Amino acid sequence: MRTPIASSVTGVDIVTAPATTPVPAAPRDSPATHRPSSSRRSVACALAPAATALALGLWGIRREGSLWSDEAVTYEVAHRSASDIWRLLAEADVVHGLHYFFMHAVFACWEGGSVALRLPSVLAVASTAAGVGLLGRRLAGTRAGLLAGLVLPLLPTMQRYAQEGRSYALVCALMTWGTWLLLNALDVGGRKHWTGYGAVMLAAGLLHELALLGLMAHGITVALSRERLRPWAVTAAAVTAGLAPIALFSATQSGQVAWIGAPDASDLLAFAGTALLGTVCARLCRARNSAPAAVGVPALALPLLLLPAGLLLALSPLRPLYVDRYVLFGSIGLALLVGAALARCRRGTTAIASLMLAATVLLPFSYDLRTPGSRSDDVTAVAEAVQKMSASGDGLLFTPARRAWLLATPDAYAHLDDLALASSPAASGTLFGTEVTPAEIHARMLTFQRIVAVQDAVGEPGDSTGRGATKVATLQAHFEVCATRRVTRAQITVYARPGLC
Repeated sequence: MRTPIASSVTGVDIVTAPATTPVPAAPRDSPATHRPSSSRRSVACALAPAATALALGLWGIRREGSLWSDEAVTYEVAHRSASDIWRLLAEADVVHGLHYFFMHAVFACWEGGSVALRLPSVLAVASTAAGVGLLGRRLAGTRAGLLAGLVLPLLPTMQRYAQEGRSYALVCALMTWGTWLLLNALDVGGRKHWTGYGAVMLAAGLLHELALLGLMAHGITVALSRERLRPWAVTAAAVTAGLAPIALFSATQSGQVAWIGAPDASDLLAFAGTALLGTVCARLCRARNSAPAAVGVPALALPLLLLPAGLLLALSPLRPLYVDRYVLFGSIGLALLVGAALARCRRGTTAIASLMLAATVLLPFSYDLRTPGSRSDDVTAVAEAVQKMSASGDGLLFTPARRAWLLATPDAYAHLDDLALASSPAASGTLFGTEVTPAEIHARMLTFQRIVAVQDAVGEPGDSTGRGATKVATLQAHFEVCATRRVTRAQITVYARPGLC
């Protein structure tokens, strides 16, 4: 009988078992050791976070009847015919095309107003929370998974975009489960697993092309693991090739993101703060867990947290593209790191108490996110103000010509005559419709005694076509201000001919 052989690796003595009686070590929470118990733990790590996210998402989902302009665009476009959506994508918003078709299908099944508009995002965040819980359990144990899954829906950014009718929460869900499939592919290999991973990541990129930054973050994780780098590279190349046509075509519509400015101090401080928190949590994970692993929480989570946002910020001097919602999936990394760090507390009650304290501190922010004032504008409030300030037969002008204010509330403007409109958004295959020539706008304006002008607030992008200048010049020369009111980003002004206010 052989004697055991003692060896030392990184200062830790390891005793190998005799060759004649191998005793494989089963990891904690291994299905091989406690399969029924492990299954229950997996269910808990998924269901508890998902239920929490669902409850938070449904709380105040109508946001007191408010709707911000980006959601209004989704609502209006999703109610067009499929052929009209195709026509629009040739002109604008091709990066959101898949989401528009998805929401078109949702409204075809259920005409549920703002709830139907936002419910897919609520369910997507619930799916994300479940996935984060399972990822955390897989990488760092049951307690870490449960805590990570519960952290995610508490994050203010996740609470916000869980209740917005845009694609960002859906991208986050796909990124989460794409990450799960990546771990499967790294563990098992095989064409089936890599194909599944590539398909999910392609879907994420089709919903929003900046999901490719998540693919890049996965590349760092794979490189750090030193496992199956070649099959990952082949899969990543296939995903990139699949997205290349839409990315190249969207470059012809780059004027739509011209409104994005250079990051301000708040953007930089927010990134620095989350990066610092994530790095500290990663060090805690490493310091308290010396067990070797091909992929650990820091190797998976830090690239997701830091690379997408950091790269966009770094490239801002060349081309500003940083908007926090574009890289919402970085929250997956933050939740995993915070959950794993909290799991290192010796007492589970301490971690739960910390989580409850955080939820209590965030409660005022959570409440505020469910009020109309939490968004930069509110098209329903603008519509109500226009109705109160106008009279039947008044003229209507939009300066500039972005008609986002009326897309979801056309009935509120039905009693007014849109003086500049040549063709409606749906009929023209555009986002906001087309307008007649400046000369015709001027002529139409002079036939009215009263005009209601809905203007963007000072500092918003202007109208580069010359029509906006014509509208303003005609109003100043031939009309006087009767009343004006600021509603979020809109300035509503009633003009009348001199002496008729």
